[in-house]
Amino acid sequence: MPAAAPTLREHGGDGTAADPGHPLRARFRGGRAALLAVALFLCVRALSLAALTVRAAETGRSPRVLLSERWDSLWYTRVAEHGYAFTLNAPDGRSLSSMAFFPLLPWLERGTRAVTGLSLPAAGLLVTTLASVLAAWAVHLVVRHSYGDRAGVVCVVLWAAVPVGIVQSMAYSEALFTALAAWGLLCVLRERWVAAGVLASLAGLTRPVGLAVTAALFLAVWLRHRPGTGTGTAAPARARAVLGCLVAPVGAAAYILWVGSRRGHLLGYLDVQDEWGNGFDGGWAFARFLTGGSAALAVLALAALLLLAYWPHHIGAKQLQPPPLIAYSALVTLLAIGASGYFGSKPRLLLPAFPLLIPLAVVLARRRPALTWTALTALATASAVYGAYWLTGSGPP
Repeated sequence: MPAAAPTLREHGGDGTAADPGHPLRARFRGGRAALLAVALFLCVRALSLAALTVRAAETGRSPRVLLSERWDSLWYTRVAEHGYAFTLNAPDGRSLSSMAFFPLLPWLERGTRAVTGLSLPAAGLLVTTLASVLAAWAVHLVVRHSYGDRAGVVCVVLWAAVPVGIVQSMAYSEALFTALAAWGLLCVLRERWVAAGVLASLAGLTRPVGLAVTAALFLAVWLRHRPGTGTGTAAPARARAVLGCLVAPVGAAAYILWVGSRRGHLLGYLDVQDEWGNGFDGGWAFARFLTGGSAALAVLALAALLLLAYWPHHIGAKQLQPPPLIAYSALVTLLAIGASGYFGSKPRLLLPAFPLLIPLAVVLARRRPALTWTALTALATASAVYGAYWLTGSGPP
């Protein structure tokens, strides 16, 4: 009987077979690949910042202000400086509360200022810079776990070169959240349940979508320990899995319950979001926005959005992408598309959904190096130019 063909997971993303007989050599190669991934990530970020500096000079703007003292970054520094006592009365009569912003980034900004003496905006940039590097490192390790070093490196560059990649260099929470989520997912894949639960809880203190990391952990634990799998599990391992699952939702739940206590009822956080115009309608408002308000066209647009969201997950499943990664990116994508808030936010809300890039990374990793790096260079250049014009224009909300 012929041997079964090796799966992609049994080979590196570059098509080379694994070398289980030389673990130290494999670890050394993996370390070099991780350094390469982080170095290339920093190159893409430097290119983006250079383009922003040139464009800002042309328009008489300050790159530092654009990156750390506008939009959401101002709200995070307000929380770091004043706590959650700030409310903005909007011209349309709404009361916009700072409680819409989760606390981990402001806490880190305040702690960084205390240690370094930097201003809060500068502290936010430092936190974001370090978090983005940690995120790139973790993205490489997550992809490498199933597809090999080359695919991991390519995926990091793709993530750095997405059109709104400049947000990775802003005093926003996306870089911090992606770092916590990616390291949490890596712990899930390695079955380090308690560490995964702690990281999921911290992700939940960063953004409400942190619950997607919790969902990925729950799914992985269920797949590993469900009855009928035929794999015996020692009691200590089961206990660690249960503990990880108990810890994972604590961060988000604690903050939401705290807001509820401040607002006088359990679901007070939903009231805060509603005042900001945020909610979840499955993407209906977004589809109507894209089609100019036409209900008939909105139905078609919503169907197209759902198909576009489904396609990379379908390809990922065919490429043997681990189910927890698919669950995580699917939830992040669903919440981003289905939110009824400001529509200009959606590209950056998708930034943490890096598993969406894995199918393309695997394809590019298998191509000739000249083609791969030409494509990545073109994408990075386009991202840098787009980000520079985006931030000096309307920019992110």
